[in-house]
Order: sequence, then structure tokens, then C-alpha cells
Amino acid sequence: MTPITEVEGRRLALSNLEKVLYPATGFTKGELLHYYATTADVLLPHLRGRAVSFLRYPDGPEGQVFFTKNVPPGTPDWVTTAEVPRSEGPARMVLVQDLASLMWAANLVTEFHTHQWLVDSPEEADRLVLDLDPGAPATIVECCEVALWLRERLASDGIEAYPKTAGSKGLHLLAAVRGASSDQVSEYAKRLAVEAEGALPRLALHRMTRSLRAGKVFVDWSQNAARKTTAAPYTLRARDRPWVSAPVTWGEVEGCGAPGLLAFEAGDVVARLQDYGDLLAPLVEGGSASRLP
Repeated sequence: MTPITEVEGRRLALSNLEKVLYPATGFTKGELLHYYATTADVLLPHLRGRAVSFLRYPDGPEGQVFFTKNVPPGTPDWVTTAEVPRSEGPARMVLVQDLASLMWAANLVTEFHTHQWLVDSPEEADRLVLDLDPGAPATIVECCEVALWLRERLASDGIEAYPKTAGSKGLHLLAAVRGASSDQVSEYAKRLAVEAEGALPRLALHRMTRSLRAGKVFVDWSQNAARKTTAAPYTLRARDRPWVSAPVTWGEVEGCGAPGLLAFEAGDVVARLQDYGDLLAPLVEGGSASRLP
């Protein structure tokens, strides 16, 4: 029998709690739900007000993996939804606003991905993201080198960047911005990527051509496009182990000499929250947003 749980006054059917989702570690669906419940206080502020795309993997990362952008069938009527603009016409998407909605969505077994704008003002971007993607044999170690250059470059324009792991092999840099459209942020991000390639020609790359990526770090500026979404902070990833897209300190970025130093699983992140709190809190607390030059 599927257990029924009450969360903030909402009744939820949480299914298959003993199902192993990550065979490499034995990590179960019940543990996934517990992780999201434990991290809800820091995760929810990064989801609130944003249309959420779900990358679902109900049978684990080795099973079928698929994106769900529209409101899934069977979504409870108490889950907040909103109409969002798309090039092919408006669509209705889910907003994960509270713990009950988070646990309902987590029961679908999903990665959480968000746009760089809020549904109340889709014409204005409030985030800049640079997705640093290493081409083998480059690793997150090389991503850190590029990230440090980008931090200083952004700082020269009065923009403070915050790092997090991609939860797979790369690194994300996030910054709070205001007063610009997604197109304008994309143009600025591309300019930074081009400058990074010019300053670090043996290490950084701004072009998407895969044949050029071997041993280099692709600075993916295109994630700022209005239609694109990026893995949210603290989301679990559909990888061989329960890796998390985890915030890290700049000190950790500076000291990263081996890929394993910036690889965090669900249990690691829960422990890190006790030590650091939410390292990305400035992004959602207000007052830190900068205008593009």
C-alpha cells in the first residue's frame, strides 16, 4: 500500500520508497525524498517564483530520462502553476513554492531546472549563469582555473559571482543582475566567454563546436537565453551516484587540485549546510543584484 503523508496540510502519496535509484551506492527513493525534505529551507528560495522544468528519471539514471516542461498529468490542484512565454506560444508550467509542492515533485524523481527570470517579470533576467563544461581530459580542476579568471573579470564590472558544482563534471558561476533582458545578458555573457578564450587560449573556449573542446573548458554563455533552463542549486542529478549541484566557496575553487575535491553527494551536502549554511543566499536575499555595464 502506498503510504499517505501529510505535508503542510496537504496529503501526499509517496510511492516505492525502498526502490534503489542509484545502484552504485544503494541510494533509495526514500533517501531522495528525505534529502529534499532536509534541504528544503535552502532549496526553495532558489525555486520560488520560477517556472520549473523537471528532468525525470523514475527508474534511476540508468533507466529512461526525460524532460517535463508542461504541467504533468495528475498534478494536484493545490500546486501553483503559471503561464509562461515560449517561442511556439505560451505554456503552463509548475512553480515549486512550498514544502508540499517540493515533496510532490520529488516523488516524481526529478532534477529541478529553472530559467534565469521570474514568472512575474519574464522580460527581465535576474540571473547571469556561466556553465563551465570541461572536455576530456580536462576536468573540474581546469574549470576552476577559468572560474577564477571570470570572477575577477566580473568583479571589474561590479558583478559578484558565486560558484556551485554542476553535479556532474563542471562548474556553474551565478550572479544576480537587474535591468536587462535575457538577450542582453546573453550578449554580455558571450562577450565574457570570448574574452576568457582570448586571455586563456589553451584552456577556455567560447565556441560550441564539440570537436574543439578536447582538453578545454567550454564557457557556455547560451544558458542565459530566455528559453533555456539550468540545474537549480541543491538539485540531485541523474548520474551514477547521488551527486548534487552544490554551492562551494571560492577558497575551495582556488584549492581544487583534484576532481574529487569538488564532488558532493546528498549526505555531503546536508553536512555542509551545517558548516556553511546557504553559500548562495546573497542571490535570493536582495540587494546584491548588479546592472550590466
